[in-house]
Amino acid sequence: MSTDTATTLREQVRERYAEAARAAASGGCGCTESGGCCGNACCEGDAEDFGEALYSSEQRGELPNAAVLASLGCGNPTAVAELREGDVVLDLGSGGGIDVILSAKRVGPTGVAYGLDMTDEMLALARKNAVEAGVANVHFLKGVIEEIPLPADSVDVVISNCVINLSTDKAAVLTEIGRVLKPGGRIGISDVVAEDRLTPEQRAERGSYVACIAGAFSKREYLEGLQAAGFEDVRVEFTHEVADGMHGAIVKAVFARHPSPVS
Repeated sequence: MSTDTATTLREQVRERYAEAARAAASGGCGCTESGGCCGNACCEGDAEDFGEALYSSEQRGELPNAAVLASLGCGNPTAVAELREGDVVLDLGSGGGIDVILSAKRVGPTGVAYGLDMTDEMLALARKNAVEAGVANVHFLKGVIEEIPLPADSVDVVISNCVINLSTDKAAVLTEIGRVLKPGGRIGISDVVAEDRLTPEQRAERGSYVACIAGAFSKREYLEGLQAAGFEDVRVEFTHEVADGMHGAIVKAVFARHPSPVS
């Protein structure tokens, strides 16, 4: 992919999420004119398979309304990430802050939840939602997931909700996740993943890049990419179909630091 194409796609994603943030902040459902159902402004598919419907009523009850309206994911990573009290958690593409707020409550006052997003409107909405939710152990950072603005070996758990498929350089994302994770750190990611039988061209036929379809990894690409980035015990589990051969999926793995090369 050329640099110009990657830049164009990133700006399309940024504007799509900015529009969703503005809608959610004003009490709207968070979808856009081109975004399909009100359950999700990012992914295509049935409303019950996306956004707020993937969170329990108890979880939704812990959150400000705007955070629920801005829920744009294809899963619920906080339900699979095995968060523990005292953990340092990083949410890639944190949007309106729903997963950061829930993570902050799970890890408790001795833990920390970071949210990383590139969209000013989403960051402003997330910070407002965190204040309204009464959580103090959160930090929202501006940046891109290919260049995480945190030091190496600083995070226990990385989560993400239907965002890695939007990156134009997924290898860089996986490498960065490994860099910031402590040895033995883990990931709990929800994403749209293609069946191995689909070529990139066939994925593009099923939906646009901005709609989380065209740029999705295949299951094999996810497995091999994480292994190449230093992860072990890698698992990719399909949960629901969002288009022919395209699935919402849970991705889990443990980071194992590579031994230093022998000089």
